Amino acid sequence: MLKIEQLCAGYGRSDVIRDIDLRVPAGQLVCLIGSNGAGKSTIMRAISGMIRPTAGEIILGGRNITNMPSNEVASCGLAHVPEGRRIFPSLSVMNNLRLGAYRRKEASAADVAREIDHVMEIFPRLRERSRQYAGTLSGGEQQMLAVGRALMGAPSIILLDEPSMGLAPKLVDEVYSVVRRLRAEGRTMLLVEQFANVALNVADFAYVVENGRIVLSGTAGDLLSNPRVREAYVGASRSNHLPGATTRAPRLEQSQRAVHNA
Repeated sequence: MLKIEQLCAGYGRSDVIRDIDLRVPAGQLVCLIGSNGAGKSTIMRAISGMIRPTAGEIILGGRNITNMPSNEVASCGLAHVPEGRRIFPSLSVMNNLRLGAYRRKEASAADVAREIDHVMEIFPRLRERSRQYAGTLSGGEQQMLAVGRALMGAPSIILLDEPSMGLAPKLVDEVYSVVRRLRAEGRTMLLVEQFANVALNVADFAYVVENGRIVLSGTAGDLLSNPRVREAYVGASRSNHLPGATTRAPRLEQSQRAVHNA
């Protein structure tokens, strides 16, 4: 579904990510893990057209989308749920969802209504708050709305960037129950997550990103059982109900040394 080769991108004259190669097969959930500042979100922004790559190729469903602006990338079937959610706070929950279907020119009003019903079946709380301004929702509800808005576009792939950020452990659990459901439905997803053990327990395949490069990859199960990966990203939070929910990843230089020794 998504193939990236030798991707380089950044801000201004500086590349943050370099020579990124990754694959997201159709129907699978692939995750990117790594320390804060490693370049994970930059990879997501380059894929969705929010920033322009300086080198490399991004192929979505056989189509080269490398230099497309983000609105055209969305029209190709890619939905990006960005870090920080980016919902429209002054619009109602219902109108946020309707905006998610803006690119579906062929969809009838009945099609959009059915999709809204499906999203609200996944997120019952959004039905309860359908007329409420999105800016008055809790952080967890806003994250649900951001994911629901992405689903309204009927995407072929969904990019989820830090869906647990700023949420209490119970809400992280709720968000990831939905991620598991979407995976069971056969949705194709690329996930960035600060809590590596949460991501590795739901993903099919994973890449470790450090200092703008991929330094390790493998099945999620293999990386979860890798002693060095556990030491760098998982071990400090094993005792929590939602592993990692109250503990940040180790400092960049510590985790980088551990992974490079793997």
